Amino acid sequence: MPIYPRGRTASDWVILMIEVFFDGKCGLCSKEIAYYQNIAPSGIFAWMDIATDASPLASHQISQADALRHLHVRDAAGDWHIGAAAFLVIWQQLRYWRFLAVLVGLPIIRQIAAMVYNRFADYRFAKLAHCQIAQKNLVKTSTS
Repeated sequence: MPIYPRGRTASDWVILMIEVFFDGKCGLCSKEIAYYQNIAPSGIFAWMDIATDASPLASHQISQADALRHLHVRDAAGDWHIGAAAFLVIWQQLRYWRFLAVLVGLPIIRQIAAMVYNRFADYRFAKLAHCQIAQKNLVKTSTS
């Protein structure tokens, strides 16, 4: 169910979607996101493939390289979740995945999941050509 902003009256409520910024050029990533898209209730998520169109990132001051390296999710309250924490936000909204979100959200497990995710994300990022191009573009822009 979408989250409504706190501290507002019912007439002020606006349904805000959970924004998922993912790497659509990564085979594993695109298959996983396609699975989530197929099982997700409608009206909950806005799925954004930032590998082909990085423009949604500009207003948030997030580089394409950073978003390609780690999954980014902006929840309905406007808070950012990156990496393993981003999956928790997605899983909390998916039937049958909520239990995994609770389990992985436990303090020790959450830390281990984040560590494993970060290692895998760095490995994947180093192996994919489009990620390396985004990184080189980021370095060029920052040194210009």
